[in-house]
Amino acid sequence: MDYLQISLLVISFILLCSFFQNKNNLPTNFPLVGMLFALLKNIHKIHDWVVEILELSHLNFLFKGPWFTNMEILITVDPSNIHHIMSKNFSNYPKGPKFNEMLDVLGDGIFNVDFDLWKYHRSMAHSFIGHPKFREVLVEKIEEKIVKGLIPLLDHACKESLVIDFQGVFERFAFDNICNLIMGYDFEFLCVDWPSTPLSKALDDIEEVMFYRHVVPMNVWKFQRWLGVGKEKRYKIAWKKLDDFIYKCIAKKKQEYKDTQELGKNERVGLDLLTLYMDKTQGVNVKNCSDKFLRDTILNFFLAGRDTSSTALSWLFYLLSKNPHVLSKIREEVYSKNIRDLNECVYLHGALCESLRLYPPVVFEAKGPLKSEVLPSGHQVNPNMQIMFNLYAMARMKSIWGEDCYEFKPERWITEKGNIKHEPSYKFLAFNAGPRTCLGKDMAFILMKMVAATIVKDYNFQVVETHPVVPDISIILHMKYGLKVKICYIL
Repeated sequence: MDYLQISLLVISFILLCSFFQNKNNLPTNFPLVGMLFALLKNIHKIHDWVVEILELSHLNFLFKGPWFTNMEILITVDPSNIHHIMSKNFSNYPKGPKFNEMLDVLGDGIFNVDFDLWKYHRSMAHSFIGHPKFREVLVEKIEEKIVKGLIPLLDHACKESLVIDFQGVFERFAFDNICNLIMGYDFEFLCVDWPSTPLSKALDDIEEVMFYRHVVPMNVWKFQRWLGVGKEKRYKIAWKKLDDFIYKCIAKKKQEYKDTQELGKNERVGLDLLTLYMDKTQGVNVKNCSDKFLRDTILNFFLAGRDTSSTALSWLFYLLSKNPHVLSKIREEVYSKNIRDLNECVYLHGALCESLRLYPPVVFEAKGPLKSEVLPSGHQVNPNMQIMFNLYAMARMKSIWGEDCYEFKPERWITEKGNIKHEPSYKFLAFNAGPRTCLGKDMAFILMKMVAATIVKDYNFQVVETHPVVPDISIILHMKYGLKVKICYIL
């Protein structure tokens, strides 16, 4: 059988499958191949495809891969299921070895471990964020980055009539900030010179492959990893770049720490997370404080600190460009406020929550049960299955958020008395839920409010008309082509 005959057979099979597909527009589970053809057909628009599926299947859909992969994924945005998995029966849904391997680059960091090691990381992070001086130091560092990095860059763009990438600006801002908090260093990636940031590209590559590993059968991507080809090759190269950078930072910090101890100083080198992990004199029992363990810790916080706030800010400003009445209200609210005191800006807070709802930085959460059980929706789950919550789709379910769920409405988050409206975490999952609720939530809001207020008070911006703004296919909801804007002073 020659190549032409094989090609004709494949095409004929695909056409036959298309003819016999479900009339309700849901993916058909064909013999041997499962729902693979539906996935391949829609992979380029997977976020919106999942919205369509879950709308048609009433919030829950069981995806089945080819028979030889043993791939079963229950995709759910049912709040009762999410509450059960993330809170009520939390102990039955750890990350587990399957997800540890899928996210192997994260090692033994907080997002990839369970039980005692997770509790240890959680305790350390809580100790760091709960430090009496933490909020003061955080605000000081953010304000310094705004004054020395963000404003000079925006002023330069105004004076030179430049088109700039807001997504790139926010990523650099967030990365400098998280490096400062974790290691006490400001790498000054956010500046007028716009220095090369290969580390940022490495993180993007890592996140793209993380997504790929969740939607492709495990034995497929494992085979690619073994061969060292395709996306897995990029993953390996990106991993090495991250390791080279992080291990250099650890060596530098350890030398600083050693020099301080030899000088007989009792105070810490500085208020940063890396010092806390190394500081045994503060009563913290670090049993395995190896360079590898510190590397895992740092990388996990890199991903959280760079991507969540920067992605949320990118989509916020895109939405503001499409909704000038919202921008006007925010501008009016923040105009007379001090940049250090934005807690009273209820409408700005509501706009950020609404941006996080419509465009959650982390697109989905994956779980796997230790023991078989029946979920509140009536679906049977077992240890061989994956369970995925799709946050992007959840925001677009009319049964959860109402008929206006596609609209950008900060008012959704404001009570009749003018206060912030609380939504349960199993409905608004942007900061996770249950015991794994994000400890950095308040820190993220402080950064986002300070950056957003700085821009809307003094600058006008407009998205370039011909510039496409679409979500990337990644575990993080980046804009595929960035957010190109023209910026000028408010006259």
